[in-house]
Amino acid sequence: MRLSRIAAAAAVTAAIALPAVTAPAANAAAPATTFAASASCDKSGPYKVHASAVTIRSKPSSKSTAVGILYKSHKFTVHKTTKTGSWVYITDKKTGVKGWVSGIYVYPTVYTCLH
Repeated sequence: MRLSRIAAAAAVTAAIALPAVTAPAANAAAPATTFAASASCDKSGPYKVHASAVTIRSKPSSKSTAVGILYKSHKFTVHKTTKTGSWVYITDKKTGVKGWVSGIYVYPTVYTCLH
């Protein structure tokens, strides 16, 4: 058991150290590839529903009138968000309903860029 922990620790250490050792060779390649990678990081991903269904409301408040339901399978357009991102104003493309949905359940795909 102890031997396998030592082997696992050695493997993790080697995996962390390997990029640091090979990094100068990768950076010496072509500066254009570095620019292309950073340009792709500037795009924002599509919004998705991360629940089976979300209530569409008339105002950005959980106490406001429900005007429809946005299902996970529906495509929708995002028009704006509140400053904090807690509410998102959308149009459900399948039903045509416009309104506010909670930003807890509807949010954009996040890209992580490593330079």
